[in-house]
Amino acid sequence: MNIKPLSDHVLIEPIKGEEKTKSGILLPETAEKERPEQGRVIAAGEGKKNSSGKSFPMEVKKGDKVLFSKYGPTEIKVEGKDYLIAKQEDILAIIEE
Repeated sequence: MNIKPLSDHVLIEPIKGEEKTKSGILLPETAEKERPEQGRVIAAGEGKKNSSGKSFPMEVKKGDKVLFSKYGPTEIKVEGKDYLIAKQEDILAIIEE
């Protein structure tokens, strides 16, 4: 299935956090975990349009690793895989490696 975000929306594949604590204890799959705040951009819309129909370019692109607000994006599941859809304004930063 191919998903193409509209307007200024971004499709993000979340990056799961550590599976072990700082002291080295491994966490099982059933442990309650925090919602991820980092992910990789899978697709981005064309950008938000102003009243005259001109679109503003997106600041993120496919492949960018991003930091986003924890509860801003909407969770979706496509073909058994978890993704997030967020507005560009919910993305706080691009992580450069």
